[in-house]
Amino acid sequence: MSQQKSVAESDREDLHSLGYAQELHRGLGWFSNFAISFSIISILAGGMTSFWLGMVTGGPIIITLGWIVVGFFALLVGMSMGEICSAYPTAGGLYYWSAKLARRNNAKWAWFTGWFNLMGQIGVIASVDYALAIFIGYFIRMFNDSFNLTTTNIYMIFLLVLVAHGLINTFGVGVIKILGDISVWWHVIGVVIIVGVLFIVPDDRSGLGTVFNQAPEGLTGWTGGTFVLIYLFGLGLLLAQYTITGFDASAHVSEETVGARTEAPKAIVRAIYVSAIAGFFLNLAMTQAIPKDPDKYAVIAFGSEGDFFLVNAANRLISMAVGDLTAKLLVLICIVAQFFCGMASVTANSRMIYAFSRDNALPGSKTWHKINKKTRTPTNAVWLGVVLSAIVGMLSLYQKGGYSTAFFALTGICVVGLYIAYAIPIYLRLTNPDFVEGPWHLKGRSKIVGWTSLAWVAFITVLFFAPLFWPFWPVFGSTTFGEGEGAYTVFHQNNMNFTGPLIVIFGVCVWLYWSLSAKKWFTGPKIQGTKEELMAIERELELK
Repeated sequence: MSQQKSVAESDREDLHSLGYAQELHRGLGWFSNFAISFSIISILAGGMTSFWLGMVTGGPIIITLGWIVVGFFALLVGMSMGEICSAYPTAGGLYYWSAKLARRNNAKWAWFTGWFNLMGQIGVIASVDYALAIFIGYFIRMFNDSFNLTTTNIYMIFLLVLVAHGLINTFGVGVIKILGDISVWWHVIGVVIIVGVLFIVPDDRSGLGTVFNQAPEGLTGWTGGTFVLIYLFGLGLLLAQYTITGFDASAHVSEETVGARTEAPKAIVRAIYVSAIAGFFLNLAMTQAIPKDPDKYAVIAFGSEGDFFLVNAANRLISMAVGDLTAKLLVLICIVAQFFCGMASVTANSRMIYAFSRDNALPGSKTWHKINKKTRTPTNAVWLGVVLSAIVGMLSLYQKGGYSTAFFALTGICVVGLYIAYAIPIYLRLTNPDFVEGPWHLKGRSKIVGWTSLAWVAFITVLFFAPLFWPFWPVFGSTTFGEGEGAYTVFHQNNMNFTGPLIVIFGVCVWLYWSLSAKKWFTGPKIQGTKEELMAIERELELK
């Protein structure tokens, strides 16, 4: 107990040295910190809801290899971030790091990092909870065929899920800790169950001999030779890349973690490689369970009979592969895991909003920085994140026939926004010779790991801006595949990839906000006071 207390006191002193009081309750151990990032990555969320992306692009081969390729490069990004986190274990995370690492224009670097981080996190919440709403709608439909999977119905479920996540996060870090710990075991046991069932139960399945096959030609509208195959292979990597993101959460809850200088960076790295390994086996099981009948391949990917949501591809596969009762169980496992993922995403986002507001970076910062003195959590920040996610989720209403073009945009906003925010402090660390390492570091490998990470971020940004379907301008209609009795028609609402335009518009708005206003008053991370003043803040909170 005395050792635990000494670690906590050391954490408090570290936070004081960064200029902040211990306002948040420091009650998370290493496992709980890991649980936050692991739950946000959630292979049963991203890996299942974006399974369609692998099916329609590179096919089984990219679904299989993507986890290895993406897992490796995402691990490098996480290691680079972990080294910085060890030096600056604060809830501000990325934007605080940028301010401290920049050799000039510190406030400007912090400003852009923080806003892209915020955008990415809102994209995470919106995409996870929107996909969860679709899964819930599909689950209801499994019991009641008359339930319509309309965009309006899904959006209403989406709002209910957001409110539930907001309420849970209002109760305090104790509840989040318990549910986060449960989430890890739910994911692990759930993956084992799903993998076991899909390897054992299905009679009509392609088998392991087909996991390196390519997707049927023309599912995305792109046709051609080697270049198109390479292009689609690259797009297929986005399945795993969308999943392995959000691991900056371990940094955002570092002010609530015991032994943060070592445990937070370890949690970032651990969450990435455990997720990549588990995701590989989960998607391997799903790929080999695809029915042998090639006509069923497109039905699984694109849907039919009133269910044209691409996000439901994994659900349709499960329903075809196993019996009705077993399918309901497996879908329910995914729904609960996705609920945990959304909950953890709201947690991480609220801490980022709290820290960003602590330094007066957001409109109404005094409101969003307020701490609920009973729970020692930033309740107002929780609900700001919920409301912003609800607004962003309204993109889902712009579609026809149920096709989830908006979901692809939400995933792009999520990944590109976050990885840009990851890349900025990594770049600044590499170009700052005065950086002082924390107790967890890369032992002289920082440059090779860091520059490779930046190259990977540039690569995936281009991929998420690239058009997925052809033609790629806004157009409504349908596409027919095959001839004769084997022909099937797929409805599409529009093939535009809105990720690039939305992020460019956002970046321009943030730049204008900086140029016209913020540069006059935003100075970056602020010191809350002297050590005596910080301790006075802490005593007041403890008394209340």
